[in-house]
Amino acid sequence: MKLTKTLMASTALTVAAAAAHAESHGNMADSMTLVSWGGAYQASQQNAYVVPYLEMHPEVSATWDESSNEAVAKLRAMNEAGNVTWDLVDVVASDAIRLCDEGLAMEIDPDEDLAAAPDGTSAEDDFGDLLVSDCFIPQIVYSTTFGYRTDMVGDTPPTDVCAVFDLEAYPGKRALEKRPINNMEWALLCDGVAKADVYDVLETEEGQDQALAKLDTIKDDVIWWSAGADTPQLLADGEVVMGSTYNGRLFSVIEEQDQPVAMLWDAQVFDLDGWIIPAGLPEDRLARVKDFVKFATDTQRLADQAKYISYGPARQSSAPLVGKHAELGIEMAPHMPTDPENAKNTFLYNYEFWADYRDDIDAKFQAWLAQ
Repeated sequence: MKLTKTLMASTALTVAAAAAHAESHGNMADSMTLVSWGGAYQASQQNAYVVPYLEMHPEVSATWDESSNEAVAKLRAMNEAGNVTWDLVDVVASDAIRLCDEGLAMEIDPDEDLAAAPDGTSAEDDFGDLLVSDCFIPQIVYSTTFGYRTDMVGDTPPTDVCAVFDLEAYPGKRALEKRPINNMEWALLCDGVAKADVYDVLETEEGQDQALAKLDTIKDDVIWWSAGADTPQLLADGEVVMGSTYNGRLFSVIEEQDQPVAMLWDAQVFDLDGWIIPAGLPEDRLARVKDFVKFATDTQRLADQAKYISYGPARQSSAPLVGKHAELGIEMAPHMPTDPENAKNTFLYNYEFWADYRDDIDAKFQAWLAQ
């Protein structure tokens, strides 16, 4: 049975309370609602973090909610209603910045709330520049990049991201995410804008129009996706010749499912994913989730996650501990977006830009889609 089917047979894991427990945990809640993205990524969190934590704390239960793509809107609504039902939420860095700015996420003290590295290096130094917000607890470095069908690209497989816009050389449907992020950047790159100038151009009305005009050239050949599982399925079914998604999803379809798909790493967009703790949790729930977070983000746990998915751990001390895939037995380091061979031409996602412009450009992009 495939790894994801094995791990995700249920989206909730509940362990019966133990008759006796050796350790007293004070005033801590005995259940947590964790929010993530579903699929292979959530499965890696379940296996690397949640299973061992619940084995240590059999009085605790954990339930998943797969709503991370709607986290900002839902937390806003929960806050307005005065009823925050989530305990820990996985978000991308730009959403963490927005939630922090709006007071919907709790500020953390890395050296108090997160474990030090095994050699004593402080958590703040170990996570380093990846602590991009006072509320953000990094887990992984991932990228959004393209996969393509090896049997549908002829004798010249694509090596450049602008192949996405080349309908003559690579006819067929493409899959792109149904949001402006990444698509606008790739469109400007492939319309001649220098990498260093992309965000300066994109903050102008003219630059946004330029990006949408470039996307117009392939709009009729695009299948728009919303869930990370969509592009791998479209590729597996041969419905698209190429498509964007998260590199871990492509790893799964290539290595675990053995589909005729290959990676196009060119202009992969690096991003961060991690936890935020919703602001205003009751003390017992906050105590439980902080206990879980300190465990789930330690050096070994972040390295363990890489046994199940090809995302680079956010702690420097975790990288040397990355080993082989839990089931396939293959070395995972060469499948990481941060591997030198894969990172020859990366595009660095600008968290602050999208935190500032996301709502306005989203509205413009969705209006363009509806035309």
